[in-house]
Amino acid sequence: MDFISIITQVWGTYSWLVPLLLLLGLLNSPWAKGQIGELLVRLFACWQLDKQTYRRLHNITLNTPDGTTQIDHVFLSPYGIFVLETKNMRGWIFGGEKQAQWTQKLYKHSFKFQNPLRQNYKHLRALEATLGIAPEHLHSVITFVGRSTFKTEMPANVTQGIGFIRYIKSFRQPVFSEAEVGTLTRALQNGRRAPSLATHREHVQNLKRRNDPTAERHCPKCGSALLIRTVKAGPKQGQQFWGCSAFPRCRSVQNL
Repeated sequence: MDFISIITQVWGTYSWLVPLLLLLGLLNSPWAKGQIGELLVRLFACWQLDKQTYRRLHNITLNTPDGTTQIDHVFLSPYGIFVLETKNMRGWIFGGEKQAQWTQKLYKHSFKFQNPLRQNYKHLRALEATLGIAPEHLHSVITFVGRSTFKTEMPANVTQGIGFIRYIKSFRQPVFSEAEVGTLTRALQNGRRAPSLATHREHVQNLKRRNDPTAERHCPKCGSALLIRTVKAGPKQGQQFWGCSAFPRCRSVQNL
């Protein structure tokens, strides 16, 4: 039996399966899901938000005292600045505004992920420092795209699909003039890191360093070194956390 001929024939018939499986694997990766989610938000915004009223900037990397932070979308308007974090997820979503971690339940499996409101808080602080504006003019917005269902009550600024459009449009009290919106847009364009592969790689390295408990950390508020401290009294006695070395002048803390 000529096995080589058989293998050649089978390969010729089913060789298309290999690139198909590779493509399906790529599309199912976290990176691809994130890219698809951000693309959907861009399309929704282009379709529903007037570009003259809402100036749009995407994939913004800003310097912070402890490295960099990366923002998915920023919409600058006379009604305030809206900072949008995108989550492309499936399944049931459980979470609360004050919880450090939320839960994704997919069939019989559960997965923990960072509270996106807390994740977006750092983005707001970076924009506040870059633009020098009052925090009340910055609005955090979270949107879940994909086939997900909220199983707990969510704040108004945690939305699904095009729900973020309705939330943004609910703000109708002008706080900036058209000239000020233009100035802020240019300031953000000038203050952001160049959107390049080198910038992305540096940001990934910063994330790895922040997640390494042995790496040196710096306070996001004042830039001083962060030290591991222990709660000495109360219901959280014995629990460790990152505390600013400039305490009590700076009272910034982070979870360990």
